[in-house]
Amino acid sequence: MRITLIHALKHSIVPIETSFARLWPHARLMNLVDDSLSADLARDGKLTDAMTERFLQLGRYAAGTGADAILFTCSAFGPCIEAVARAHAPMPVLKPNEAMIEQAAARGGKIGLLSTFAPTLASMPPEFPPDIELVPKLAEGAMAALDRGDRATHDRLVVEASKDLRGCDLIALAQYSLAPAADAVAAATGRPILTTPDSAVQKLMKLLGIGEG
Repeated sequence: MRITLIHALKHSIVPIETSFARLWPHARLMNLVDDSLSADLARDGKLTDAMTERFLQLGRYAAGTGADAILFTCSAFGPCIEAVARAHAPMPVLKPNEAMIEQAAARGGKIGLLSTFAPTLASMPPEFPPDIELVPKLAEGAMAALDRGDRATHDRLVVEASKDLRGCDLIALAQYSLAPAADAVAAATGRPILTTPDSAVQKLMKLLGIGEG
């Protein structure tokens, strides 16, 4: 099976490849990176028709290489990814967070949503069922630290922010780049943690019949 991974942040590559290596090591992975997508979204302040067309172009390229599925790892572009999914149905085209949202919703309770990218906290909450109680939290300055190559400061800021979510039943890490900090967040909060890459790989395996029979 060939899985195309499409990234708007280079920081997402290692976490998703780590999850595949642990959960589905035989998958053939292909990475497409356009790290101007997040910068342009931050500049424009909203998703535009031009942005949707850029995603459609990425989807067409991935499909043209023979991909069996496409997984986007950029969490602030839900409507753009939905357009790609419609264009390539029935091929599985997953938003980065949809599998984690399904797992979190199934558990219920009060869910803390931790992010380092402010637009994600605008785009992602509407993707949860309306009866779910969400507590969004931004780890300010963490993404800038990661952009500088300072993972230690990133993780420290994420852990500090996560302490405000200790009253939640579950903490969902909204971005792939947060996954390496999952154990530290769990230790600091004592809460169960869901990460987007693990959930996404598990859902892809189910959709493509991997491990069945």
